[in-house]
Amino acid sequence: MARPALIVFSTLFPHAGAPGAGLFVRERMFRVGRKFPLVVVSPRPWFPGQGVVRRFFPRYRPPAPFQEEQQGFRVFFPRFFALPGVMRRWDGFFMALASYRLVRRLQREEGFNLLDAHFAYPDGYAATRLGRWLGMPVTVTLRGTEVPHAGKPALRRRMLAALREATWIFSVSQALKEHVVALGIAEEKVQVVGNGVDTAKFRPMPQAEARRRLGLEEEGPVLVTVGGLVERKGFHRVIEVLPRLLERHPNLRYLVVGGPSPEGDWSQRLRDQVARMGLQETVRFLGPVAPEELRIPLSAADLFVLATRNEGWANVFFEAMACGLPVVTTDVGGNREVVSDEELGIVVPFGDSDALAEALLNALDRRWNREAIVAHARANGWDERVRVLSEAFERTLRRREESES
Repeated sequence: MARPALIVFSTLFPHAGAPGAGLFVRERMFRVGRKFPLVVVSPRPWFPGQGVVRRFFPRYRPPAPFQEEQQGFRVFFPRFFALPGVMRRWDGFFMALASYRLVRRLQREEGFNLLDAHFAYPDGYAATRLGRWLGMPVTVTLRGTEVPHAGKPALRRRMLAALREATWIFSVSQALKEHVVALGIAEEKVQVVGNGVDTAKFRPMPQAEARRRLGLEEEGPVLVTVGGLVERKGFHRVIEVLPRLLERHPNLRYLVVGGPSPEGDWSQRLRDQVARMGLQETVRFLGPVAPEELRIPLSAADLFVLATRNEGWANVFFEAMACGLPVVTTDVGGNREVVSDEELGIVVPFGDSDALAEALLNALDRRWNREAIVAHARANGWDERVRVLSEAFERTLRRREESES
C-alpha cells in the first residue's frame, strides 16, 4: 500500500500578512506532517483592483506570497477570483479551478495522493471537485462553519454535495457530526477527532509574575477572553455584564486578547462600547498575542470566558485549562464536549446575559481545583489525536486502492 502523502487544503492558514489566521489548522496538521509527507495549499481570494481597496482598508485581504516555508513545510497560496460579498456560491468552483495546476503537479511530479480539506464549504467543495478531476481521495474536516452555512440554501447544497462526495469526514466535535448527519450525511463516514493542546507551550506560570509582566495589580480578580475580535466570539456580551460584576468585585479587570480576523474587525466597536459604559479602567485591550506568549495573560487571569455564538471545537478552552483556568462559556457547538465536567467550568445558555453574569459571579467566588483542571488538559494532548488521524488517512488510502483494484 502506498504511504499517505497529504495536500492540506484550507483557505484559512497563517501567512506573513496574516500570521494569526488558521493557527488551529496548522497546529493539528503539521503534527500529522511529522508522520507523513505534507504540503499545504491555501487559496487566497482575489479580484482586480483589490490593492486599491486595501489603500482605504489596510487590513482587507492581507496579501500573501505565492509560497512560504513554515516549520519545514511548504505552503502555497494560489489566488482565486472572488468578489467581496457576492457570488459566494461560486467560491468553491473558482477555488478548485485556480488550484488545479498546482495540485496536479504535486500529485504527478511529487507523489502526493490524498487531499485533506478543512471546512466543508468552500474548501471541501473545491477539494472534492479536484478529487474528481484528478482521481484523488478527499477527506473533509468539519470545523463549525457548517452550522451557519446550513441556513443558506445555495451554500447548503454545495456543502452537502462536498460531504457526500468526500471519501471520509472528520468532525472536531460530536455536536457537529450530529448536525451533518441530521442533514442527511451517512453517520458511518463521519469520525469525531477533537483537537488537542500543546502542554509544553501552554502551562501555568506564577500569577504574580504574569500580572507584573502585563502591568496589572496583584490583587483583584481577572477575567480573560482570547479570540478574533468579531461578533461571534462575544466580547461585547461579556463587556455588557461587567457592571453587575463590578458591584461585587470593584477591582475586577477584563483582558481582551486578540485582533481582527478573516471574519471581520470589531476592535473599534468594542472600544466604543467600553468608553460608552465608562469601563476604561476595567477593560484592557492587549491586542493579538503570539501563541508562545499566550500563557502570560492566561496565567494572569482567574477565569476564562467565551460568550460565543457558534464554535466547532474551541482549542482555546484546553489552552486556558492547561494554564489552570476554569471556563465559563455558552452552550453552543462542541463547547459542552470540551467543558465536559462541572469541575472544569460552567456552561450557560447562549444569549442569556443574566445567566452569564450569574455564572461569572459564581465562578469568581468558587474555589477551583486548578491542579485537576491542568491535569485534564494534559490528558488531552496531541499524541492520541495524531495517532487516530494517521490511521484514518492510511485507511482512507487503502480503501481507495482496494476499490480501484
